Amino acid sequence: MAKRPAVWLSGEDSTSQIVLSSRIRLARNISNCPFPSEADTDSREKVLSFIKSAIDKSPTLSQGRFVKCSQLDDLDRSFLLERHLISLEFRQCRDSSALFIGEGEQVSIMINEEDHLRIQSLQSGLNIRAAYQIAAKIDEELAKSLEFAFDSNFGYLTSCPTNVGTGMRASVLIHLPGLALTKEIENVISQISKLGLAVRGFYGEGSDVLGALFQVSNQTTLGRSEEDITESLERVTQQIIEYEENARNRLFKDAKDQIEDKIFRAYGILKFARTLTSEEVLNLLSAIRLGIGEGIMKMVTLSQINEILAFSQPSHLQKYFNKKMEPGERDRIRAKLIRSKLAEEKGSIL
Repeated sequence: MAKRPAVWLSGEDSTSQIVLSSRIRLARNISNCPFPSEADTDSREKVLSFIKSAIDKSPTLSQGRFVKCSQLDDLDRSFLLERHLISLEFRQCRDSSALFIGEGEQVSIMINEEDHLRIQSLQSGLNIRAAYQIAAKIDEELAKSLEFAFDSNFGYLTSCPTNVGTGMRASVLIHLPGLALTKEIENVISQISKLGLAVRGFYGEGSDVLGALFQVSNQTTLGRSEEDITESLERVTQQIIEYEENARNRLFKDAKDQIEDKIFRAYGILKFARTLTSEEVLNLLSAIRLGIGEGIMKMVTLSQINEILAFSQPSHLQKYFNKKMEPGERDRIRAKLIRSKLAEEKGSIL
C-alpha cells in the first residue's frame, strides 16, 4: 500500500479532473447490542466477533485484510486516514475496534467506530451509483449473518441521530479552484447547504480545506431513500461542475496571463524546491491540476499528480521510506521525492 497510490485516485476520464472520487458509507448496528460508546469491552469484543464471522462468509469480501486496532500504531492510523480508508474518529480507536480493507482498497469496513460497523465503498471520478451498488451488495451479504437494528418507522438505528433512516452518507471529493479564485465558492457552499448538503475539507468532517479540495455529502437520511440521496448528490455535483467550468472560462478570459503564470510558477516550485510542506504541495498541485484540466500543462499527467498528492502526505512519506521523520526532515525528503517524480515527465510546456 505504501508504494502505490490508492485506486480511487486512478481516474483519468474527464470528470476525474474535477471530481476525484465518490464514496458511500453505510452505518449499521447489531440488534440488542449497545452502541460502541455505551458498551463495555466484553460487549464490543462480542460484536467484533459477530462481524468478523459475517465478513468471512461474504463472497464479495473474500479477498482483503482484517486488522485489529491493537495491531495499528499511530503512524499506521494516520496513513489509513490519509488514504481515506478510516475516519478521524476511528484514528482514536480502541483495542476492540477493527478494520477490514478489501482488495484494491475500494472497500473498507470500520468495526466499533461510532457505530458497530460502517461499510465504505470508494470509486474514482463521479461514480456515486457504482459506489452505492457495491456497498449495498456487501450490506445484503452481511445481513444474512447479522441482525441489524431496524425500526419500521425510523429505519436503521444509528449512534448519531442524523444517520437514522438509510444510515447512508454519500459524498464526492471535488476540486474547485475556479470558484475559489473567483471568490464565488462561499456563495456556492451557501446554496449547497440550503439543499441539505454538507461541505467539508479534504479529510472529511473536522478537517480543513486544502488545495481547493472539498468534500460534499448529504446531511440527513431520515425519510429519504438511498436512490433519492444518490440521485440528488449526483445532480448537485453536475451543477457544481458546471459552475466550476464557467468560473474557469471567466478566469482564462479575464486573467489568462496571471492564471497561466500561477500554474507554471507552481510547477517550477515543485520541480526545484528543496523543502516543501504537505499543505504547500496540496495548494501547488491544485494549480497544476487546473492546468491539466484546461489543456495547458502537458508535461505531467493527472496520474502523476495524483501519485504526488498521495505520497507527499506526512504518513505516506514516512511509510514510503519506512522510517519516522521529524517535520523538517519530512519537508526536505518530500521535496526530493517530488523532484524525482517530476524528472520522469514527458511532454512540452506548450
